[in-house]
Amino acid sequence: MSEIDEIMQQVPVGQLAQHFGVDESQVRDAAGQALPALLGGLKANADDPQGASSIMSALTQHGGGTPSSLEQVDTQEGQKIVGHIFGGNTDEVVNRLGSTGGGTSGGPSGDLVQKLLPVLAPIVMSWLARRIGGQQGAGTPAPAAGQTSGGLQDVLSSVLGGHSGSSSGGGVLGGVLGGLLGQGRR
Repeated sequence: MSEIDEIMQQVPVGQLAQHFGVDESQVRDAAGQALPALLGGLKANADDPQGASSIMSALTQHGGGTPSSLEQVDTQEGQKIVGHIFGGNTDEVVNRLGSTGGGTSGGPSGDLVQKLLPVLAPIVMSWLARRIGGQQGAGTPAPAAGQTSGGLQDVLSSVLGGHSGSSSGGGVLGGVLGGLLGQGRR
């Protein structure tokens, strides 16, 4: 199973579909586009030493385990995470993701992607905190505050490299989003 699939298993697809009034397949399609974009944005930010330090600091706050239900997701915090990842380019990222051809009906709608990003961001950060911390189980500790960002870059490179051959969005990172990733606030 790929890391993207592993993260996807933690997304409350059914709850999100019901909450947003859409089909589960639409949530899966939109999340399949948004997850690689979030991870790609994190990777682009982690390529800058100041950005990597900022991400490592944020990961210490997200090591308490993955939310098991939609009610446990702090979407206000998620919106802040998205803002830090994409900066002023968030709307452009949403527009490009919403217009890609990976979904069952020509791609996920930008509206659904916009709604999903603040839900997915804390899930991604919790997963990444556990992965950097070297443990896979829920509720495991986050990386230590002084831990090097090399592990962060290794994990993100592995996730994105392993996803690039997938049909569910690897091409989005290079082709569709292009230079937008990594221009967030560090």
